[in-house]
Amino acid sequence: MTQRQIMLVIYALMAGMFLSSLDQTVVGTAIRTIGDDLHGLNQQAWVTTAYLITSTIATPIYGKLSDLFGRRPLYIFGLAVFILGSFLSSFSTSMIMLAAFRAFQGIGAGALMSVPLAIMGDMLAPRERAKYQGFFLAVFGVSAVVGPLIGGVFADASQVLWIAGWRWVFLINVPVGIGAMLMVLAFLHLPKFHKTTSPRIDWWGASAVVVTLVPLLLVAEQGREWGWTSASAITSYVIGAVGLIAFFVAETIMKADAIIPLRLFRSSTFSMSTVLGFLVGFGLFGAMLTLPLYLQLVTGLTPTESGFATLPMVGGLMIASVGSGQAIARTGKYRIFPITGTLVTAGGYLVLTFMTVDRPLWFLLMAMFLIGLGFGQLMQSLTLATQNAVDVTDMGVATSSATFFRQIGGTLGTAVLLSVLFALMPTKVSGAMQNPADLTSALDAALTPSVASAPANQGVMNQIWNPIVTPVKAQVQTGLDQGTAAATQAADAAVTQQVTAAVQAQVAAGAIPAARAQAVIDAQVAAAKPAAEQKALAAAAQQAGVTVADGRLAVDYTDATQRGAVVGKVVPTMIDQLKSASVSSGSSSDTADTSFLKGADKRLTRPFLTGFNDSALVVYWVGLSVMLLAFVLTWFFKTPPLRQRSALQERADALHTADDLEVDAIDAAVGAGAPTGPGGGTVHTHRA
Repeated sequence: MTQRQIMLVIYALMAGMFLSSLDQTVVGTAIRTIGDDLHGLNQQAWVTTAYLITSTIATPIYGKLSDLFGRRPLYIFGLAVFILGSFLSSFSTSMIMLAAFRAFQGIGAGALMSVPLAIMGDMLAPRERAKYQGFFLAVFGVSAVVGPLIGGVFADASQVLWIAGWRWVFLINVPVGIGAMLMVLAFLHLPKFHKTTSPRIDWWGASAVVVTLVPLLLVAEQGREWGWTSASAITSYVIGAVGLIAFFVAETIMKADAIIPLRLFRSSTFSMSTVLGFLVGFGLFGAMLTLPLYLQLVTGLTPTESGFATLPMVGGLMIASVGSGQAIARTGKYRIFPITGTLVTAGGYLVLTFMTVDRPLWFLLMAMFLIGLGFGQLMQSLTLATQNAVDVTDMGVATSSATFFRQIGGTLGTAVLLSVLFALMPTKVSGAMQNPADLTSALDAALTPSVASAPANQGVMNQIWNPIVTPVKAQVQTGLDQGTAAATQAADAAVTQQVTAAVQAQVAAGAIPAARAQAVIDAQVAAAKPAAEQKALAAAAQQAGVTVADGRLAVDYTDATQRGAVVGKVVPTMIDQLKSASVSSGSSSDTADTSFLKGADKRLTRPFLTGFNDSALVVYWVGLSVMLLAFVLTWFFKTPPLRQRSALQERADALHTADDLEVDAIDAAVGAGAPTGPGGGTVHTHRA
């Protein structure tokens, strides 16, 4: 193929890659706004997992079918489904509906994830392929910059053209997708090598993949609500196990026509690359999904700002990918990159485990840069190892299988780790409220009338603090009312006693007739009571550190001293109650809508943010553990030498048509009316 033909094909592939990568960055930035608007942020995992389930299942199917029927028609079909799924997602009215449309969108995304890598493997020899890696990384970098900006702008906007701003997160894919489709139709033309026998499609294997993965991913998502040993969970385990057995049976029967040929696993390189891909997907994609939420919830960034805050990770990824690509192109060696990649990524997660709500933003950005720097070394090195470990006729299925298992890891990581995150939050928030200093500060703020009545604090007051301070105030006032009654009763008794003694003395002296004594006593007592009661209440208020309002003892919550006294008495009791109380799973409903955190007083939100931080740390520890396991395994990873020719050239040589390869490509383009032709020079190859 000529240089110009290769570049035009790469442009077409980059258009599809731009679409898929743009979708991920846009949705990731806006997911909090979407969840708040649809009142289901704690169902975020459904939206993400549904997309990953279908894209994961579709990935190996596209790979195998592209080996049978060609890359181009499968790629066009996947792109069309992705565009339609994006359009439907914009009409969602609930998180469950959005998850359903995202699942449909994921069917198309499976093609965008695997087929371009197979096409690159077809066209270019491995060492030459590294030279073109920069083009794809440039697209990824542009989408990473533009995506958060677009997602943030749409998430922050209430309406755009009379449509809710966040819905444009999905609508924007439609014009971009149409543009990508036109480029693919115009430029993506590859030579075809037809088999003389009719292909067999492994529908049973594809069905078994669905039966295996769907119930297992469902229980991973819903296990915290169902219970990990509930009837529903056990049923999912059984169905998944039956599906897995059926998959092995189907793949054994189908042999070379299997959707994932089992003979590929005879290669230790392919097997180890699959395991490493699974671990990297689990540790990276699962844990990384918490970062946009962390940036917005804990650090208080807007969706737009949080999108731009991911740039250090993108920068690290691009630096590592370009650097490793150039090194591979020059030396043909890539054994070191899986080792250093997993180590550096693990270092990034190690930094994340030291995060607190008080850490500066640069600390988090440093961790993200390290993760990107490590992941950039892993991306192409694992793909190269996979593609060079199999025969050229298995290029598509091997590439898609590697992507498939990495996606399985990412899907399981997403479902499990997000479930862990939201399952831990009620307990972690309760634990954060047991911190005496934080609880004292938060409760003091919640009891301050000017703070509690501020419009920006109404959400957090209604969600967290009103259920706490209302009974506290009632309980305090009940105690003060009892004190008021005791003080007034004591004052009345003292007045009655004093007046009675004085009147009786006057009766004895003959100054007051005995018959009028009681009337005189009653009159004098009634006259003296108000002053006596007021004096008694004043004394009681001074002793109790409160004030007198409307004839009864009361706390003036605008007075810092009186408010502080109440807080000091209540906090120890609350901490004891929190320690002894069990947190119900239903408390997780507090995470369905986090819009109450926006603009609220930091003292009021700190326990919630600390609880989220502590929950996220568990996720980061899991990510660190998985990456350390991957690091250990990389020492046993044997990388095969890189091929000197592309897959198309090897297949052409095998069919004795190498000299006609360029002519076939030109004829295919001309037949479709594509603006391609000779020029730009040819890419030289070496024949064995």
